[in-house]
Amino acid sequence: MKTVNAPPPLFSIPRLLFSAAVLLFFPMTSHAQENEPKPRTALIYDDIFLEHDTGPGFPESADRLRMMTKHLKAHPVSERLLWMGPDEKIDPMPWILEMHEEDYVKELKRACEAAEGVTRLGADNPISPRTYDVAVKAVAASLTAVDAVMAGRVNNAFAAVRPPGHHAMPDRAKGFCFFGNAAIAARYAQNHHKLERVMIVDWDVHHGDGTQEMFLKDPTVFFFSTHQYPFYPGPSGSPDIIGDGAGKGFNLNAPLAPGGGDEAVLKVFRTTLTEAFRKFKPQFLIISAGFDAHEADPLGALGWSSDCYAELTQILRALCREQGHERIVSLLEGGYSERGITEGVRRHIEALEKP
Repeated sequence: MKTVNAPPPLFSIPRLLFSAAVLLFFPMTSHAQENEPKPRTALIYDDIFLEHDTGPGFPESADRLRMMTKHLKAHPVSERLLWMGPDEKIDPMPWILEMHEEDYVKELKRACEAAEGVTRLGADNPISPRTYDVAVKAVAASLTAVDAVMAGRVNNAFAAVRPPGHHAMPDRAKGFCFFGNAAIAARYAQNHHKLERVMIVDWDVHHGDGTQEMFLKDPTVFFFSTHQYPFYPGPSGSPDIIGDGAGKGFNLNAPLAPGGGDEAVLKVFRTTLTEAFRKFKPQFLIISAGFDAHEADPLGALGWSSDCYAELTQILRALCREQGHERIVSLLEGGYSERGITEGVRRHIEALEKP
């Protein structure tokens, strides 16, 4: 007897149609994902940076990052950023010891481990039990930013770290700072990524005396600083300090008078900095990005607007493009007002991320 195959039950027809639709849909989705634009800017952040406790009323507090991240996440630019944490595969300690004396690093670790609550390491450096670990992680985040840019994952990166770093001396903490994040990142870019010339541009309201100290005799790292003068930390920000020995001519301080506003610093960037940048031809740029020159900041008196940070960023990006790259890593330094740390940072990041 001949067997006749029965037609498929009616309920299977929608299933077949669904399967066909799935097969058609997924290749399109995969193709669309492949064609999504690559993020131009990475933002390196970790909640561990909130764990460095400086006590009530101290200007360099975890609230700075709480305000900043809340503001950024509520803004459309956040969705265009590559948010990253510090790379756990990076061991920052060898790179810290490139720029800091081992005895100081050990003493800082011991002091933090022994701390009961908040205590002081010097006049202006509160520490707590987690301070050492947080400072080490801030270095790791800075190196992560360098790696992300050098690997081509992004054009540039902003590391929202604390504690800041540009006052840290090779042998001691100073001015809210413990490890020289920018200096360590510069040396890492050179020794790990085999770059010859790195420039550090410091626009914090205070002179980056720690960074300057580490490279005064080094002709391969150009340190440029704008800062309020005279002001903390004192004579280190003098324009007469231009480097020593082989490093002579590779340190440039451009002090600014209180109340100069946007116009004064933009003029310096468009003339003095531009000339130095074109002559040095850096292969990588690190920004010590302080936001305490902002008009709302309680510690500084330079009076910059939020938009000024975007203009400074645009000038630096254009100069990098002249050198055939956009390799920029920006590291958070100071900034102690809500407007400065939210609007100023956002305008800086928007300028980094802009096509």
